[in-house]
Amino acid sequence: MPTVALAVADGMLSYELSVAVEIFGSDVAHIVDPWYDFLLCGSGPVRVGRFRLEPDHGLEHLTYADTVIVPAWADTDREPPAELVEAVRAAHTAGARVASLCTGAFVLGAAGLLDGRRATTHWAHTRELARRHPAATVDPDVLYVDNGDVLTSAGKAAAMDLCLHLVRLDHGSAIANTIARRLVIPPHRDGGQAQFIATPVPTPGNHPLGELFPWVLERLDQPLTVEDLARRARMSSRHLGRHFKQLTGTTPLQWLHSQRIRHAQELLETTNATVDTIAVATGMGTATTLRRHFHRSVGVPPDTYRRTFRPSA
Repeated sequence: MPTVALAVADGMLSYELSVAVEIFGSDVAHIVDPWYDFLLCGSGPVRVGRFRLEPDHGLEHLTYADTVIVPAWADTDREPPAELVEAVRAAHTAGARVASLCTGAFVLGAAGLLDGRRATTHWAHTRELARRHPAATVDPDVLYVDNGDVLTSAGKAAAMDLCLHLVRLDHGSAIANTIARRLVIPPHRDGGQAQFIATPVPTPGNHPLGELFPWVLERLDQPLTVEDLARRARMSSRHLGRHFKQLTGTTPLQWLHSQRIRHAQELLETTNATVDTIAVATGMGTATTLRRHFHRSVGVPPDTYRRTFRPSA
């Protein structure tokens, strides 16, 4: 019977912790037997959201587990407890497979387990994770990353995706699908978390580009070039590029492309317009071009995106 240990400490989030308990700690002997020997490990009583938990075992028991799950860490501006970090590192050294849910990746990063590996976390925290752990390759688009002995998931619901992936690895697809049906969730979701990332337009105030952004957003259906933007901003193309990099972290054309995709998402969510119509409205020209760029940027085709965010359409 494989052992799954859930590492808990003050300051963790209850949702991701509950996901792990529901999947690995439930009695599903009627589905598969043996299931998992589930351990709740922590250094004494811990506060998780509004709940107070009494762990069954100390953190030292993580070294006896085949798989260690680290739930989301609430305050990513604060370093996780040293005893938790050390216990997770020791478990991995002892041969455990270590998986983090959402911002639990910051605990794995502090333990040095992300160095030289791909990783992910909630899209709102990927930039901070990459800044704090430059030796890791942080992917903001995927739902989870599997490095074999170190796994990380994106935010919230993606914790369920990763936990089901672990079940699939340990017990096969049929059992994972059965567990998913029991939880009334899809056993596999298309695309990554790119389709859920909010991309607000910068509000530069008195910045030289302050008047350019709204002007561009009103003309996304037109074939705009860098020269058009530079002319409107009354500066050279090179000077425009420097200002864009400073304000948005990207180039004028990349920003323009992201705004066309963002507008396409908005139209798919709020209207019944055809993909052809949306392609014209966003300056993509044809439905084929829109589908290609949309799928590449968001991770799913426009039709799939619409079904997800406008199911009544």
